Amino acid sequence: MSTTVIVGDRRAYTPRGSLGALALGALGVVYGDIGTSPLYTMKTALEWGGGATPEVAMGMLSLIVWTLLITTSIKYVAVVMRVDNDGEGGILALMSLLGIKHGNRLGIIAIGVLGAALLYGDGAITPAISVLSALEGLKLPVPAIAPYVVPLSVAILVALFAIQPQGSARIGKLFGPIMTVWFVTIGVLGLGGVVSHPRVLAALDPQYGFVYLFTHGFTGFVVLGAVFLCVTGAEALYADMGHFGPRPIRFAWYGLVLPMLLLNYAGQAAAVVEGSVAAGANPFFVLCPAPLQVPLVGLATLATIIASQSIISGAFSMTRQAIQLGLCPRLHITQTSREGYGQIYVGFVNWMLMALTLGLTLAFRSSDNLAAAFGIAVSLTMLLTSLLMFLAMREIWHWSLALSLGVAGLFVVVDLSFVTANLTKVFEGGFVPLVMAAAIFFLMWTWRSGRALMLQKLERDTLPLADFIAQIHDKPRVPGTAVYLTSRTDVVPVPLLHNLKHNKVIHQRIVLLHVLTDNVPHIAADQRVQITHLTDDFHSLVVHYGFMDQPDIPQALDACGAQQMRFDMMDTSFFVGRLTIVPSTASRLFRIRTKLFEAMHRNALAATEFFRIPPNRVVELGSQIEI
Repeated sequence: MSTTVIVGDRRAYTPRGSLGALALGALGVVYGDIGTSPLYTMKTALEWGGGATPEVAMGMLSLIVWTLLITTSIKYVAVVMRVDNDGEGGILALMSLLGIKHGNRLGIIAIGVLGAALLYGDGAITPAISVLSALEGLKLPVPAIAPYVVPLSVAILVALFAIQPQGSARIGKLFGPIMTVWFVTIGVLGLGGVVSHPRVLAALDPQYGFVYLFTHGFTGFVVLGAVFLCVTGAEALYADMGHFGPRPIRFAWYGLVLPMLLLNYAGQAAAVVEGSVAAGANPFFVLCPAPLQVPLVGLATLATIIASQSIISGAFSMTRQAIQLGLCPRLHITQTSREGYGQIYVGFVNWMLMALTLGLTLAFRSSDNLAAAFGIAVSLTMLLTSLLMFLAMREIWHWSLALSLGVAGLFVVVDLSFVTANLTKVFEGGFVPLVMAAAIFFLMWTWRSGRALMLQKLERDTLPLADFIAQIHDKPRVPGTAVYLTSRTDVVPVPLLHNLKHNKVIHQRIVLLHVLTDNVPHIAADQRVQITHLTDDFHSLVVHYGFMDQPDIPQALDACGAQQMRFDMMDTSFFVGRLTIVPSTASRLFRIRTKLFEAMHRNALAATEFFRIPPNRVVELGSQIEI
């Protein structure tokens, strides 16, 4: 008879630090993207909306103000951030949470995967448009710099991605103070414009926005795509919730970020009303006195680098989640800081993002050209989040159907308006994030489907564990402990059968090791082991990790000592299978996907390295499998 011992329970991660310190950190990490949006939002909205005229400026200001209030302040800060997966947020965390309720239904998983794919596209576009928009500000005080804006942007972006292997822990300590200076600066600049022309505050009345939308025909609809740029960083509020917690993020938003953004946008509109913004000029830099414009460009460049760093770090974090959830092949992940679990580096993602970002910078060459591509990815992600929020309202909060439809329906209508407006710019560059997202979605879905089929095929080549234990009960043993990595604990691992078949060897103690990723972000390192004693010398060991945890098998085995199950690494061998995928005869599309899966499987990081198993204690047993 088997006995089971569970070492510890799941424990949610709680950010540590005072409210003020965490809020300062949130200013640097969470608000970089949305904080730099005044650099290009009003300029783009004026160009798409008919030019820098007082009527257009008042309409744009009204639309921007209410977009910030409805989408960011109400939807994300007040509502969406109330749904957390043991403290973590983001579309993959929300997908995992709802997967618990719905048994990982394909529809929910598909929405989560598509949202993640779209955010990777955002990760490539954000650095390009942010840095370009900041350096373009030099054209006003130094017109001769215009031909060098793109080369300077490329140099800054290359340097940004090149320093990623060093980690952002040290630089991150400066993010909060720099972004605080940034927000105060843009608020003061905007206040100066508002004081000169206080009548722009009338645009706080939503009537100005509605009048513009319904009196300018198709242009009034298309301009929503430009207005949406003011909230492109809102999804980061939710995705980075686990780093700081919801209270510091809300405190920073309502206490500093929102008031400063509103002041700056109002100041830009005031500059247009005053008539000091020439055609094609950026009202953001017009607000600044001429002697201070170059220092402002320097500060803006720092702010855009921080915004870019934040989105790159977010891509690393999302990749780890995708790996743990079985949506991505294993990649090499480096922990760059002992203090912060979120301080990681994923080389493959970093260099791929750099290639895409530099390609976009060189292809579009200006923030105006990139604006058409920027909004589509994030607006679609926000729409997918709203759809998942409807399920959360019903399944987690247990709201009535009418209330859930009312609240989520409002969000869907607003998001759908922005998505549709952005889609009108598909042929002007908007196709870029859609193509990128489609490719990433195809890769992730191919990996998930191929892995499931591979495991299904493997299970056909084995036999029930209970029958096997009965058959080997009287066979002679060799000294030592053999640990077999397995995807299931109720059947015999294929490497164990191969070892017995070819080497005629059964070790004195056999442990079946199953690593399980739970639908929670974190499980305490010393509270993650479940031990089942099948016989005196045959054991099943399940190690639980959250989708934000970094697996470490030696640490997990050390935790078994508390239950009198000790491991001597010098007397322990780890047996893993090295599979070779052989495509079967099938349709052409299926063969293409099979070859793609085979390539991803072949180039994936070895399980022993990913799980940090000592390489000199590993025995690999090769086999072929046809799928």
